[in-house]
Amino acid sequence: MRMTNILIVGVGGQGTLLASKVLGNLALQKGCDVKVSEVHGMAQRGGSVVTHVRFGERVHAPIIGEGGADFILAFEKLEALRYLNYLRPGGTVIVNDREIPPMPVVMGAARYPDDVLTTLGKSAGGLVCVDATGIALECGNARAMNVVLLGVLARRLGGSGMDWTAALKKTVNQRFLETNLAAFKRGYAFSLKPPGNDSLQKEEEAR
Repeated sequence: MRMTNILIVGVGGQGTLLASKVLGNLALQKGCDVKVSEVHGMAQRGGSVVTHVRFGERVHAPIIGEGGADFILAFEKLEALRYLNYLRPGGTVIVNDREIPPMPVVMGAARYPDDVLTTLGKSAGGLVCVDATGIALECGNARAMNVVLLGVLARRLGGSGMDWTAALKKTVNQRFLETNLAAFKRGYAFSLKPPGNDSLQKEEEAR
């Protein structure tokens, strides 16, 4: 059973831990050994949050080494860029097309770079940029953005033997389950556009 390494990055309050729990439950029901580790986190302050998810036949270490992530699931664009060195050659970045300025930018000590997606596209084997927050809002709650991105990831992981719905039902509070299931379906429904001349691969929702 092949080892799969997923790095989830975002800022405090975006639901990185919930996303990692869904992935962890999914891997367990598939019969995988799984380790989930949140190594950075300042949720109360809106700081950078990083969660490592590793699953396979046998997982010895909880942390993904630099250059070892098959996927970076990024809830904010600059956070994707910040941890790009963790992506393996040919790996895929799935990123929410949203900007949350960090404190130095808010205070005027720095500026938010305007070429984040271009840089990501040049460095990643695949780049999927999705307005996950906008889709989640259409489903009834912008906070379900994390589950929209899980839906996008699910298609790339492959669905054989994986019961994503069961994992969501086991993880998500019952009060928010309907919204999150809708958000997941919208994310999963995205279809890849044929790559053009540029290195940025965007997706549009299948109609």
